[in-house]
Amino acid sequence: MKILVVNVNTSQSMSDVIDVAAKAAASAGTDIVTLTPFFGPEAVDCNFESYVSAVAVMDRVLAYDEPFDAVVMAGFGEHGRDGLQELIDEPVIEICEASAHMAMMIGRSYSVVTTLQRSVPPIEDRLRLSGLADRCASVRANGMSTLEVDQDPAGAMRSIVEEARKAVEQDHAEVICLGCAGMAGLEDAITSELGVPVIDGVAAAVRFAEAVVGLGLKTSKISTYARPDAKRIIGWPLSEALGLGARSDIRSGLRAGGRR
Repeated sequence: MKILVVNVNTSQSMSDVIDVAAKAAASAGTDIVTLTPFFGPEAVDCNFESYVSAVAVMDRVLAYDEPFDAVVMAGFGEHGRDGLQELIDEPVIEICEASAHMAMMIGRSYSVVTTLQRSVPPIEDRLRLSGLADRCASVRANGMSTLEVDQDPAGAMRSIVEEARKAVEQDHAEVICLGCAGMAGLEDAITSELGVPVIDGVAAAVRFAEAVVGLGLKTSKISTYARPDAKRIIGWPLSEALGLGARSDIRSGLRAGGRR
């Protein structure tokens, strides 16, 4: 089984953190391939960056020219998952939804600890759209940007623990979800400090991807995630326009308007 884990930003150091977390969670026999987009923001902290990132992530997956079984989108509540589901048959697991699903299996309520306050509304929106908001006690921000989390792990750890403590003591959360892929690896430390389960979305998504693939399931194409109709899109995929390569089956399918 091969799972593509796609970082939503262009930070190689964050891709490395994501790669370590994904491989640590994967079962024996699962091949993890971590991809970094060819273009886009070095960190995603706002809607503009999220929309640019969505195009970059879809483009990067199309440019991967080898077989794979599933995609993990390592951006917490970022845009693009739905578009990628239309483009490929393989299941696409997004780490925000994976975290929430996992949390609800082991506790009655959960809280998300994310980066900046401006990241809170998009995460709340993703949870509502996914039908996962009812048991979310809170979404809290530690006040650090994604780049600051990447550059100052010790400071990020302290601020995340503080917000997680408030979520447990004030919001009555029973499980904590780490609301940024760059926070991967902090689970044990927070659990030791607060005594509650902590879920890293990358790890949860990898495990869910393994389960979906193991059951022989693929993305439904009957309606919502059917392939896009054929129409001319100039310069798309960008990686192909730049000569970086793309999956030939997807290219021809988009041009012909066919649905596999």
